Amino acid sequence: MDLNAVEAIIPVRDRAALALAHTGAAGTAVLAGGTWLFSCEQPHLRVLVDLTAMGWEPWTVSARGLRLAATCPVAELAAVPARPGWSAHPLLRWCVRALLASPAVRAAATVGGNVCTALPAGAVTSLAVALDGAVELWGADGSTRRLPVEEFVLGDGRTALRSGEVVRALELPERALRGRTASRRTSLQRLGRSASLVTARADEDGGFVLAVTAATARPVVLRYPAAPSPGRAVRDVRAAVQEGPGWFSDVHGDPDWRCAVTLRSVAEVVEELDRPGGAP
Repeated sequence: MDLNAVEAIIPVRDRAALALAHTGAAGTAVLAGGTWLFSCEQPHLRVLVDLTAMGWEPWTVSARGLRLAATCPVAELAAVPARPGWSAHPLLRWCVRALLASPAVRAAATVGGNVCTALPAGAVTSLAVALDGAVELWGADGSTRRLPVEEFVLGDGRTALRSGEVVRALELPERALRGRTASRRTSLQRLGRSASLVTARADEDGGFVLAVTAATARPVVLRYPAAPSPGRAVRDVRAAVQEGPGWFSDVHGDPDWRCAVTLRSVAEVVEELDRPGGAP
């Protein structure tokens, strides 16, 4: 799609230039991979602020965990090497596979863009909430704040971004990366958009995290001090969704069907992590 209303593209190379770019101004959009931005008409846009000129490293590893730049291509997740003790590492590749896109789009679509579009089927959102991910946000006034992804994504296409803010990075803590994980993806067609994404994580200290995306407009995350029984997990998820965002409905799945397949997946991931020699 040609954005023929755009009058200027501003490459920003440092934070000072970003502050001067007025990213929160009307008619201005932040450009990273651009796979969503260029996929539909945007007649209101006049200026694009190009973050790729920042030259951020796609990903870095430290004692704190894995830090993914907002401009990191989604395909790069599959290239992050495993580290000793990172039992959750297979979830990175699963996230890439869960994104309904061609290899060319996966190579251009970015981690930050996938989270910021806040689509229910966002695969990076699913990865982040499963691993206690948080976004680092840069404000136009030079401020920095961090927000858990489960609090950042507010609904279908809605986030907690403030005017002028941009996502700098997504951080996945070492503690979560050491947990054992299990995941399930369901869609109406084999190569269709995700209608339900369920992830679970069992931590070294016995803690248990259960996350549902795609079947709901925003992430639903449940935390337990110890692994719940499959029956309890199913009841808790059903109640949390009904009391919260409700089951999502669009051409990729009706609410009743999404509820049924999600609850089945919830029981399966809990059982998988409870088995001796279950998911690594």
